[in-house]
Amino acid sequence: MTRSRYRIFETEYPYFLTNTIVGWLPVFTRTEAVEILFEAWRFHQQNSELQIFGYVVLENHFHLIARAPKLSGVLQSMKSFTARQIIDLLKRRNAEVLLQQLHTHKLAHKTESDFQVWQEGSHPQQIQNDEMMWQKLEYIHNNPVVRGYVDDPLHWRYSSARNYARRPGLIDVVTDWK
Repeated sequence: MTRSRYRIFETEYPYFLTNTIVGWLPVFTRTEAVEILFEAWRFHQQNSELQIFGYVVLENHFHLIARAPKLSGVLQSMKSFTARQIIDLLKRRNAEVLLQQLHTHKLAHKTESDFQVWQEGSHPQQIQNDEMMWQKLEYIHNNPVVRGYVDDPLHWRYSSARNYARRPGLIDVVTDWK
């Protein structure tokens, strides 16, 4: 039995993805944790043909619009790498409370580790046309505004909004997808 009705089937299309930290814990309030995520994305851009069309990283989750020939495998690899790196970071920073929470939220069948960083799944939604792409980009870029973190999407550091405004971003983004 599958865990979700949301699956990646046609890899020639981009997908809107959401990945969440277990228990909605605020892991990405640490700049180093966001950089771990970006390092994984950059690695897959260079080695797995990952194309990123848009993203936003908030304190406990991220949204990503991406395409890759083996997108499911890229996501699995990214989650595995980032989980290990984030746990190591939290141990180095003596973040005992957060580590305990990651341990408490670990699902029982996750026996290979003492901690769980990511919720299972990515809830992939295939981007089927330009209208849907723009709708998802607007949603992710406005996410920090809706949450009251900034007044303008361009002011959120961890977003592709700046890329679309032709300003330098933190991650290479394909903005000419049309």
